[in-house]
Amino acid sequence: MINRYILGIFVGLSSCVHQPASPPPGPVTFTIGNPYQAGAEWRYPRDYDNYDVTGLSTVIGDNAPTATADNEAYDPNALAAASPVLQLPCIVTVTNLVNGNSVDVRVNDRGPNIPGRIIAVTPRVAKLLNYPIGGVVEVEVTLKAQESAALDGTLGQGPKMTAAPVAEITAQSLGAPGSAASGAAQNLNPVQTNGTGAPVAPLTGAITVSPPSPGPLFVQIPGFGRPWDAYQVMQRLGGMPARVAPEFGGDRTLYAVNVGPYHSVEDADAALKQILSLGIADPEIIVR
Repeated sequence: MINRYILGIFVGLSSCVHQPASPPPGPVTFTIGNPYQAGAEWRYPRDYDNYDVTGLSTVIGDNAPTATADNEAYDPNALAAASPVLQLPCIVTVTNLVNGNSVDVRVNDRGPNIPGRIIAVTPRVAKLLNYPIGGVVEVEVTLKAQESAALDGTLGQGPKMTAAPVAEITAQSLGAPGSAASGAAQNLNPVQTNGTGAPVAPLTGAITVSPPSPGPLFVQIPGFGRPWDAYQVMQRLGGMPARVAPEFGGDRTLYAVNVGPYHSVEDADAALKQILSLGIADPEIIVR
């Protein structure tokens, strides 16, 4: 197993590029969307049943539009995030691998449109997880399938919300994205119900702490059905440090090309840029 190392330097962008300004928020919709190009990378959104990915996270910047991709109001103080590929909305656990802190958030927007970034979080989430100066950190993103299915059950003509009693509000509780509006009643933590009237548990902002597990960064070129295909791509890398690694899952084994290790975000970003310049599709930065 590859030894893990704490990154000595975190360098990156403190904001993500969003889609063009959207119309005012309206009924929230279940959203997947078509494949799209972000810079030199293609992104392929789909409805995931299982998603557990490591990589780099950044912070949503001040240029965020008023409405998210699933038509919610954007709120920088919400427990919310943007994903380039996950179904919207859904619930995920974001873990800062450097300090071991985790929090559950609602993914309700597309982004970040920065190569090598797997999620962008609101400033509130970044503060809770103690993101470093510069806003780029190693994370693990894990889909909470059951909670996401319950959240989907709230949709139809939009989420069905009722205000929770003030006594049930705690210092760290936050409403769903877009719930923070003027007026005392509107600032309460909303409780959602699914189609049967059963409540959907609100996000609380509670932090779970586990042992830190940072590691070196690799640029991975995934998804080859035969080792030979992976080796052919590796030959195009012009001497970059690379190896073919089997990926076990489902009913077949796929073969990825892992390039690295890199011990700074700058070096991993430079390797990703070089691979893209060679016309090699779908590289991604992962944490080992």
